[in-house]
Amino acid sequence: EEALLWWKSVFGDDLYVELMRHNQEDEKRVNPVLIELAKKHNVKVVATNNTYYCKKEDANAHDILLCVKAGEKQATPIGRGRGYRYGMQNQDYYFKSGDEMKSLFKDIPEAISNIQEVVDKVEAYELAREVLLPAFDIPEEFKSEEDLKDGGKRGENAYLRHLTYEGAKKRYGEEFSEEIIERLDFELSVIENTGYPGYFLIVEDFIREARNMDVSVGPGRGSAAGSVVAYCLWITNIDPLKYDLLFERFLNPDRISMPDIDIDFDDEGRSRVMDYVINKYGSNQVAQIITYGTMAAKSSIRDTARVLDLPLFDADRIAKLIPTMSKLSKIFGLSEKELGQKFRAEDLEKVNQLLNISEGDDLEAETVNLARTLEGSVRNTGIHACGVIITPDDITKFVPVATAKDSDLYVTQFDNSVVEDAGLLKMDFLGLKTLTLIKDTVKIVKAKHDILLDPDNFPLDDEKTYELFQKGETVGVFQYESPGMQKHLKDLKPTVFEDLIAMNALYRPGPMEYIPSFVRRKHGDEDIEYDLPAMEEYLKETYGITVYQEQVMLLSQKLAGFTKGEADVLRKAMGKKQIAVLDKMKPKFIEQASANGHDAKILEKVWKDWEAFASYAFNKSHSTCYAWIAYQTAYLKAHYPAEYMAAVLSNNMNDIKQVTFFMEECKRMKLPVLGPDVNESFYKFSVNKDNAVRFGMGAIKGVGHGAVMTIVEHRKKDGPFKSIFDFAKRIDLRAANKKAFENLALAGGFDGLGDTHRAQYFHNDGDGITFLEKAIKYGARHQENENSAQVSLFGDASDVQIAEPEVPPCEEWGTMEKLSKEREVVGIYISGHPLDDFRTEMKTFCNATIAMFNNLEPYVNRELVFGGVVTDVQHRVSKQGKGWALFTIEDYTDSFEFRIFGEEYLKFRHFLMKNSFVFVKTFVREGWVNRDTGKKSDPRLQFNNFQLLHDVMENYTKKLSIQVDIKDLNEQKIIALKELLNMHPGNQMLNFLIYDTKEKIKLSMQSRKQKVKVSQELISELEAQDVVFKLN
Repeated sequence: EEALLWWKSVFGDDLYVELMRHNQEDEKRVNPVLIELAKKHNVKVVATNNTYYCKKEDANAHDILLCVKAGEKQATPIGRGRGYRYGMQNQDYYFKSGDEMKSLFKDIPEAISNIQEVVDKVEAYELAREVLLPAFDIPEEFKSEEDLKDGGKRGENAYLRHLTYEGAKKRYGEEFSEEIIERLDFELSVIENTGYPGYFLIVEDFIREARNMDVSVGPGRGSAAGSVVAYCLWITNIDPLKYDLLFERFLNPDRISMPDIDIDFDDEGRSRVMDYVINKYGSNQVAQIITYGTMAAKSSIRDTARVLDLPLFDADRIAKLIPTMSKLSKIFGLSEKELGQKFRAEDLEKVNQLLNISEGDDLEAETVNLARTLEGSVRNTGIHACGVIITPDDITKFVPVATAKDSDLYVTQFDNSVVEDAGLLKMDFLGLKTLTLIKDTVKIVKAKHDILLDPDNFPLDDEKTYELFQKGETVGVFQYESPGMQKHLKDLKPTVFEDLIAMNALYRPGPMEYIPSFVRRKHGDEDIEYDLPAMEEYLKETYGITVYQEQVMLLSQKLAGFTKGEADVLRKAMGKKQIAVLDKMKPKFIEQASANGHDAKILEKVWKDWEAFASYAFNKSHSTCYAWIAYQTAYLKAHYPAEYMAAVLSNNMNDIKQVTFFMEECKRMKLPVLGPDVNESFYKFSVNKDNAVRFGMGAIKGVGHGAVMTIVEHRKKDGPFKSIFDFAKRIDLRAANKKAFENLALAGGFDGLGDTHRAQYFHNDGDGITFLEKAIKYGARHQENENSAQVSLFGDASDVQIAEPEVPPCEEWGTMEKLSKEREVVGIYISGHPLDDFRTEMKTFCNATIAMFNNLEPYVNRELVFGGVVTDVQHRVSKQGKGWALFTIEDYTDSFEFRIFGEEYLKFRHFLMKNSFVFVKTFVREGWVNRDTGKKSDPRLQFNNFQLLHDVMENYTKKLSIQVDIKDLNEQKIIALKELLNMHPGNQMLNFLIYDTKEKIKLSMQSRKQKVKVSQELISELEAQDVVFKLN
């Protein structure tokens, strides 16, 4: 009663007593007292109802969500204390209708009628507001008294101008042209009018700091690169005047909007820059941005199952019935016909199983049906990876915040889509892998050649670099590495940086169709026409094709005298196809341009062309920045190929498909890639003294950072390791455990130590302890000795010799075993490929590679013969009870999953064994034609024959033809050949072809008596002796 009186004295008429009736015990006791007190002191009552879910039947689903959150089973009783869980007492917490509420409170009707009164008192207000910038601390001499009175930005503007002009002196020299002064003043005045000088100062400050901390900063991205002010502040690193980049594309003088500068940092440095910002503005003014994660189909099944105590095995089985990327709500709402159209045959089978389960009345059915209700509800929150919010004052004054378990910072409760509308300054710190890559290459070059490269000052006219682009050898070059891009580059043969900018802008869906014309115009195979001579100035560098939005903006200003602001509005309208705006601007354009003496008819055409193309036109600022990063990577690849590829491999270490891809590129570049070696490798890939790329030890599973650090540290300190014992003695065995040793051995890391081969490390002499374990124990004992009794009683250093374990003699592993173990610990074959033994067969008797099977159209009605190793087999049974199989074959180029059915399956299934090497003849047939739709299915494969690759040489080789130039015929060579052929007797024909290149005659001679057996050994010997031969 005392509390009520206090509240009443504070809030007066705005105090109401809330009554709830959820049928809870405590309410029944409390409510009568509340009503009595309210009457006694003349306070109004209002009726409410806690609403945790909309419909009464969703109560159970809500209970499941509570259990998911608490990690409890639903079967646990609700209550307090151990053995109980939190939960609602009944199912009354839904959104009740007006009538239900009225009947609940029919004894106190005023509780219902008072609700309207509360509603009428609620004032609507807006959350949206202008962006507020944190105050930036500027030096004393720039501060202005008046700013304190009216909150102006005079000081910040003055300081920004000072910094800009100081920077301009460094960028353009002490004396700069009228043009530069005019542009700087224009930009500074726009910044002043928009009221965002502080924004530039904040960004300039943390970018300068980033460079001081040795973090790589990208040259810019997006439209910010159009600002000369940003260039003079070193926020961006591309000169906008040199490339005709426009400031109004970034900040429109006529329309005040927040500038948005996204900055790329190298992957590793990004977090250091974020830490700097947090320290500078204080953690109560900086927050990260929240992301809301919702329950997807599979996780809603698994969560519900856990709560209902459905066994994990069943939950997993049900979850796997949901086709990837589909939603339960979509599956359950469709008719049979619609399902058939939406899902592939094998998915449809699973979907039907799922529907059948849901119609049952057991625990599985309950799981599926509850999961349907829960799908899409918010399950957890996360943190937006690269954005931070900075506020002018304590953050809680501007935005609701939450705490997050992975971050010491606050997190905004507003997510990314609305933080800016709420008036918060959002900064994006993006991590760009390519910057790390450039930085790594520079480090490797410095360590190896003692040359410190400065990527920001690479010359833009370097011939070797353009050669690389012209040959399309751009694998690993930022944004220019796709096969399509390589093809266009080979056609275009770029010679100037502008060509690269244009390719970056054109190689996108849409504008791509203009590339062939662009190429022809560059090489003079197509005439370059300008609709109006005045257009040449801005279209010249792109050979008369409008590629950039900036070109449209410049031309509208030049032809029709549009203001900078209008030009930007026009760009936006064209890009987003805003018809109403365009219709309004067109007469203005035609009118003003005609007044400038241009032909109205041609202007109509120009406008029409723009409308057609402008939605494709790309932001030139962005293309220029990214073309520059690409140029830097290409320059490094052209001049320091080994160092560059080592850095590329290091940056893709965790993605084994990428590593394979880049290793192929190294092969093409004739760069050897060597497996890991404890005497040469580091954590990342590196370049050794012979200019070969060395595998990084960090790429081996189970070899952690600590293990690599101790290996490298001891190697640097005391020189290379001499043997496995020396290795085990010296390194820190706490950092490198048994698993690390084993995987290093399997990957070939110890191959360089003496003459031990890999099998020996895993050999045990019947005592169950492998040789490798003995070596580790030996190392550990040695270290214990060193650490313990260093000095004996009489002061002499005790020299206890521990005997080295013996290296057990044993068989070496076969190639396949060695390689498959490499693949287990690294994910790829390093020292070779399992098919290396069959290279000749593959070259001579195959006409196809696995890669061809990804697109069979070109090979219809042809026989494709290929070889490979079977890496995976699944035997299946169809609905009709017939056997079929899925099997994966892999060759040097690719791997592909084949399917085999019916007769063919029965005939060849014994060849389908994991790790068997097969030689397959297939025939590509046309696809079936669907009678109803007339559509043709994909081509079909018919399997004509399977054989083992081992038998191919014997079965297919009819004769061996040896070709000899008459001038090479000398006794020594003949004797060597004769001895070799005598060692391989057999029953395949032998043929000699003697030719004289000078006289241009050749003579074929068949050996009548001597026949040979063609084998891999014979072929290797012939190759070693440089004999030219042919098998047929």
